[in-house]
Amino acid sequence: MTMTNHDVLSAYEAMGDLTGRMLAAAGASDWDELEALEARVSAQVALLKANEAAIQLEAEARARKAELIKKMLDDDRQIRDLVMPWMAQLSKLINSTGTERRLVNAYGSV
Repeated sequence: MTMTNHDVLSAYEAMGDLTGRMLAAAGASDWDELEALEARVSAQVALLKANEAAIQLEAEARARKAELIKKMLDDDRQIRDLVMPWMAQLSKLINSTGTERRLVNAYGSV
């Protein structure tokens, strides 16, 4: 697929919208929705990687692209701030379950 300037900017706009929706999903602890949206962003990234290099954006479009990238990076930082405590809690739970399983294996159930 050959992309136009408009297609490139549209892809960045779509990713900006998706990362905003990812932030809302993370804020609501909707991990399934977050994962689904992340897959859609990955598809947009793959499309851009395959086609964007040959496109020369005009100054206004470059400025808009930079704005969108800054927004996505900010959304990403906020998403990580929301996800990291959940990941730490999940890791603690997994480690606790693993320890419990090892104790049961070593000493039997009580």
